[in-house]
Amino acid sequence: MSLFTDSIAAATNSIQKQYADNIDYAIILGSGLSELSLDGFQQLARIDYSDIDGLPALTAPSHKGEISIVSNGLKTIALCAGRHHLYEGYSAQQVTTLVYTLAQLGVSELIITNAAGALNPDFRPGDVMLIEDHINFTGHNPVRGQDQSFGILFPDMSEAYNLKRIEQASAAAEKHQVRLHRGVYIGVLGPSLETSAERRMMRRFGADAVGMSTVLESIAANHCGMRVLGLSAITNLALGDKDQQPDTIEEVLENAAMAGQGMKKILNEILS
Repeated sequence: MSLFTDSIAAATNSIQKQYADNIDYAIILGSGLSELSLDGFQQLARIDYSDIDGLPALTAPSHKGEISIVSNGLKTIALCAGRHHLYEGYSAQQVTTLVYTLAQLGVSELIITNAAGALNPDFRPGDVMLIEDHINFTGHNPVRGQDQSFGILFPDMSEAYNLKRIEQASAAAEKHQVRLHRGVYIGVLGPSLETSAERRMMRRFGADAVGMSTVLESIAANHCGMRVLGLSAITNLALGDKDQQPDTIEEVLENAAMAGQGMKKILNEILS
């Protein structure tokens, strides 16, 4: 565990050298969502991931790789444009290094966004799904092998996503006429996309959307005692039916940006 705690300490120190004050909230911006901004917030600092000691190199496409620290005078938020994934070859703890570092910087609430394929036939590309719960289908867990440096050994996950924030986000979507669904996200290892048979199986498991991130970050955040809100940008249909079409990264990014407009309205409402 000493190597992991040392990485968190190094990353925390690197950020504090460039921004020493407390950070209240953090938003992890997934594929196609790096440009998401908040109205009324001014930038206080910008930190490249490459300048943060202890943080793994960022290799995923379309991930900007920077933290923009912004404030409206009442709240200070770290907008984290980019994340690490298991499919890049990293361990579960490396994937969540950023989350544990944010907790050391004072972050009490983490908002996680991602790009996801629709398993639910009622969803359409460009929609937003509010994550009510998740299924960890990666076979990995960041708490495995840890001591109690960051939290108890057996963190409760019965309310992985904060119920109060879920209701606030739902009300915000209704107010601003954002097409919003509520559902279960299933996280997979990747990087290959799911077979049609796997997609049909996941739907029978009760999942509404599938992606290659988020679940480990949510576990780590809950382990640290953070409140979590999760939002998925629905980027493609992953129904696994006879009409299933091949997916392209261009399509994913285009639809993520479309859903990002709805996410921005929701986040501006609940964080204003």
